[in-house]
Amino acid sequence: MTTDIGQPTPQFGTAEYVGTSGGDHCHFCHQPIAGAYYRIKDVMTCSSCAEKMRGAFAPDTHSAFVRAIIYGVGAAILGMILYATFAIVTGIVIGYAALAVGWIVGKAMIQGSGGVGGKRYQIIAVLLTYAAVSTAAIPVWIHYAGEHRQKTTSSQRQTSSSSEQGADSDELQGTPSKERPAFLTAMGTLIALGLASPFLEFTSNPMGALIGLVILFVGMRFAWRFTAARGPEIFGPFENSPQLPR
Repeated sequence: MTTDIGQPTPQFGTAEYVGTSGGDHCHFCHQPIAGAYYRIKDVMTCSSCAEKMRGAFAPDTHSAFVRAIIYGVGAAILGMILYATFAIVTGIVIGYAALAVGWIVGKAMIQGSGGVGGKRYQIIAVLLTYAAVSTAAIPVWIHYAGEHRQKTTSSQRQTSSSSEQGADSDELQGTPSKERPAFLTAMGTLIALGLASPFLEFTSNPMGALIGLVILFVGMRFAWRFTAARGPEIFGPFENSPQLPR
């Protein structure tokens, strides 16, 4: 019995693609990939399909990010004002308002960016949501402090004489430069206390503080989800090395 050495034995355990250098195909158009390729969600794609995918979504540019921040800051200020106004008017602090603040901030940032999202947008949205909800305590404190001061001083008001007014005016002439650092220090302290307010409540009402933090976290989660990337992440290009002939 003779055997033809020139005929190779078929390899049934190895898949071979005819007409391709490396046997790789685009996951979307199924065309062979011989050169550079990209990856979208762990699948290979050709350069053409990657460009089409990028064109289907708004590009993430520096100007889009700046606009998103501006819109987000404005929305955070609006959310803080609404939160504080509701608490002052009704006398009730409702933690569920944090959900609305997260929604407002997230929607505003996406509108400002033109539909672009991503990790850096999400981080800014979460920080703005926390800042808006926590610092809403500051105008509430100022309001109640003013009411308390007005009640305690209303019975002690007396008309000042002209000489006392003159003395006061002389003293005030040298105070602005001294009062400015004190004012800035007081404002810095007030802002720091406002940012820490969700945790300071544990000293007086631990259970209420815990519930408030959970609701605040959900509101921050809303902002995070709204500002997520709208399209899949595209990685590459990578160089597709052709298989060496066996």
